[in-house]
Amino acid sequence: MDETTALHSLADALGVARSFEDGLRRPVTVEPETLVAVCAALGANLDDVAGAPEALRAHRAALDAPDVPIAPVHIAWNGTLRPVRCRTLDGFEGRIELETGGMMRLDAFIGTLRSPRRLPFGYHTLVVESGRRRWTSTVVSAPLQAWRRPGHPRSWGVGTHLAALRSRRSRCVGDLSDLERMCRWIGDLGGDVVTVLPLLPTFNDPPAECSPYAPVSRLFWSELMLDLGDDLALDEPVEALDVTAAADEVRRALADRPAPDPDALDDELRRYAAFRGAQARLGRNWRGWPDAAREGVLGPEDIDPGVERFHQIAQLEARGQLDALRGALDEAGVRLGLDLAVGVHPDGYDAWSRAPLFAQAMSVGAPPDGGFPSGQDWGFQPLLPNASRAEGHDYVRRSIAHQAALAGVLRVDHVMALNRLYWIPDGFGLDQGTYVSYPTDELFAVLVLESHRHGCEVVGENLGTVPREIREGLPRHAIGGMYLAIFDAASPEPVPPPAHDMALVGTHDTPTFLGWLEGRDIDARVESGLLDMTTAPAEKKARAAAAKHLCATVGGSTDDPDDLLDRLLRWLGESQSPLVVPWLEDLWLEPDQVNLPGTRSSERPNWQRPMAHFVDDVVENPEVIRRLRLLNEARTP
Repeated sequence: MDETTALHSLADALGVARSFEDGLRRPVTVEPETLVAVCAALGANLDDVAGAPEALRAHRAALDAPDVPIAPVHIAWNGTLRPVRCRTLDGFEGRIELETGGMMRLDAFIGTLRSPRRLPFGYHTLVVESGRRRWTSTVVSAPLQAWRRPGHPRSWGVGTHLAALRSRRSRCVGDLSDLERMCRWIGDLGGDVVTVLPLLPTFNDPPAECSPYAPVSRLFWSELMLDLGDDLALDEPVEALDVTAAADEVRRALADRPAPDPDALDDELRRYAAFRGAQARLGRNWRGWPDAAREGVLGPEDIDPGVERFHQIAQLEARGQLDALRGALDEAGVRLGLDLAVGVHPDGYDAWSRAPLFAQAMSVGAPPDGGFPSGQDWGFQPLLPNASRAEGHDYVRRSIAHQAALAGVLRVDHVMALNRLYWIPDGFGLDQGTYVSYPTDELFAVLVLESHRHGCEVVGENLGTVPREIREGLPRHAIGGMYLAIFDAASPEPVPPPAHDMALVGTHDTPTFLGWLEGRDIDARVESGLLDMTTAPAEKKARAAAAKHLCATVGGSTDDPDDLLDRLLRWLGESQSPLVVPWLEDLWLEPDQVNLPGTRSSERPNWQRPMAHFVDDVVENPEVIRRLRLLNEARTP
């Protein structure tokens, strides 16, 4: 076998795409250098194409070795476990050790193990024994479909960025008291959900990283959202959200709190707080730490005890305030919509505490498309599929459960990650990456199981290039997709929102409604170097045509944006979508978007623009109230 053929066979075996279609619908043949780098990151022992034949032989030998007779993860949809193949074993027996205790023996039959009855839902352990040898793997027993509220309610809510949701009683960022006020107001008007961007911890000390999609961890909460009382109220709106100042306010407010009872600290929280204390002493980039600390062993000399104590207190306070908020909203009949970020900051806790799970020298992004002709780099490392499988997707399920336990609706950021991610090797161009496959059914099973455990509906962000496995998997598992009116209702052949998708005007990553009509995002992309100036006129012409298509769909004219928005909200409200969620700022025709994808906060004030109005004024704004009542009437049968 020649070197190129071996490299292609190795890539196929590891789930690395050798060709694909990019966002511009152009066929892409992946360069050998990219295949080598990605295969090496996935564990293959090769440095160049010449090493491919030996790396392929080693991979095949490992698969045939008797040390791995069973797969690391098995799925039992609706409790039915398919026959488990036990390769290379004679005289073996198996059992299922149930998550809640107890045991179920399996029947051995011609190289397979079979369950005599349905399994209860949960994460169970499959044990296979042959002589004195023993192997285990994880069984995910899950309903086929995610949890849904009884009946077929047609409800509505609003979406917002909590940090920007300030009131006169809060600080320079919105807090949980502001969020509760917004939720109760929406409930009083007939809505039942407020969705927010990720409430996960971020790096707030200089250089601050404001993006809620670059969290320190997907297992903890942001301390910035804590309700510190009314003593720090503002008299006038601020011009920018200063997360560093906000973090200082939280530190001062918690400075006199007694150290938490050690019994109140679980092992994960102890480790998280110690990590944050170590960053204060050793630096943010944990890869530059001394060997032992870098590999997970922290001594007292490595940790700033004050910072460690602060994060212990802050996380316990966040848990308490969020539990209280969930209880209050349950009584009010309002749900909180949370957002599961697709990745974590490479300098963060998750990447340090679970380093073997993350691919080194790789970044996740997207190939070139219409909005980003050069491609995108999202700045976080991908999970290694086989490493995640080896631990039974424990980190993934903990990340989901962390938010599903609080949320009534969980939005899964870039849900295509359940099937594939675009990997870019360090030092390569944004258009020189390729897709890596993930165990789709296993990840769907984890997501669906956590949905049921916490009574949480699930929506997947299926925007962009959606592979068939996700396109078919979402409805099969009763997971909603996302319908964006500025895309789907503004096409030459518009379709109404499907009966299973959440309907929106736009998202935090798109221009606001008014900004879309005026093409402000096109100008911003030219200014930021994301779009060539020579192509901007064509983009604006296409945008004007899309706006006319939208008018043809819902009625109205671009000359009257207020009336056009009213008509659009009514049209969405009368649709079969189970949930309509306009962005809060669109309700007063805010011109500027909160984030311009493809740019960093150092280049543009992404995530740093506060709302133009205090919450106090928003809830009394007659025009906003009129629009929400219009939407409520359209939703009412």
